[in-house]
Amino acid sequence: MEEDETSQGEPERAEVKAHATPEISRRISVSEFHCHCCYDILVYPTTLNCGHSFCRHCLALWWVSSKKNECPECREKWEGFPKVNILLRLLLTLTEEDFTKEPYSIENNNHRKAIMVELECVKTLGVKPPQNLWEYKAVNPGKSLFLLYALKSSPRLSMLYLYLFDYAEAFLPFIHTICPMQEDQYEDTVTKLLDLKDPTWKQWREFIVKYLFLPYQLIAEFAWDWLDVHYWTSRFIIVNAMLLSVLELFSFWRLWSRRELKTIPHRMWRHFWKVSTQGLFVAIFWPFIPQFVCNCLFYWALYFNPIINIDLVVKEVRRLETQVQ
Repeated sequence: MEEDETSQGEPERAEVKAHATPEISRRISVSEFHCHCCYDILVYPTTLNCGHSFCRHCLALWWVSSKKNECPECREKWEGFPKVNILLRLLLTLTEEDFTKEPYSIENNNHRKAIMVELECVKTLGVKPPQNLWEYKAVNPGKSLFLLYALKSSPRLSMLYLYLFDYAEAFLPFIHTICPMQEDQYEDTVTKLLDLKDPTWKQWREFIVKYLFLPYQLIAEFAWDWLDVHYWTSRFIIVNAMLLSVLELFSFWRLWSRRELKTIPHRMWRHFWKVSTQGLFVAIFWPFIPQFVCNCLFYWALYFNPIINIDLVVKEVRRLETQVQ
């Protein structure tokens, strides 16, 4: 008798479970993917210590307005640096059309487009953008190799390239590191929570002066900020930047002593053409170059160029001494 009741009860429970599952999954989907600040689907979902998730932008605005490290929903205090939630991975399977249907039902076209932009970034870069040199190299191997050689020979053009073609991912972190905002004590935390803001006029002014007269100092300052992460690599970059600054000064001194300053525009154009050709060459032939060769070139430029530049500086000093005598 007990066996019959058990056998009859199992199908009933299975049927109830089958009917309940869609409702439960739908309810979970809505709660997981919606921000409790803007009540729309999460964009760059950031999870606090208490477990509640919010849009990164909404959380930052809440922090700015309240000046408290408290969850907007439960008021529990959070510590450290809130990170993007892994839930964002789940959105990778969704399309813009899916967001117009249940359980999302996003009617705002601009919001749907913003979500799709974020998803494309995640598909390309992973859950978070590159946080250090090696992560950037892993995501952008060809670009990192090109920039390494271009920064050595033409830092101004390289920074211009970053501004034009890699503004959000590379240029903004660069300028905010070397020319930090000092407006108030909360600015640093807000900058970390929000996507980096466009530079202020004060930052642009400081950047442009260094860009025109001391471009290698910008690279050295950026490397100095990463000493805790890249201990030896940052030191190699700083030394190399100092040597390249000296070599550039020697070049201008040589042009001035020879009264060839009028040839600077022609030299700049020729140099621009050379760097552009190299960049095009890398872009075309990168898929066909063995990865081992590219890694050798990358590490050669990173670690051995300072040694070569030391020899060049010594030669320039001797040449200057000979001219003086």
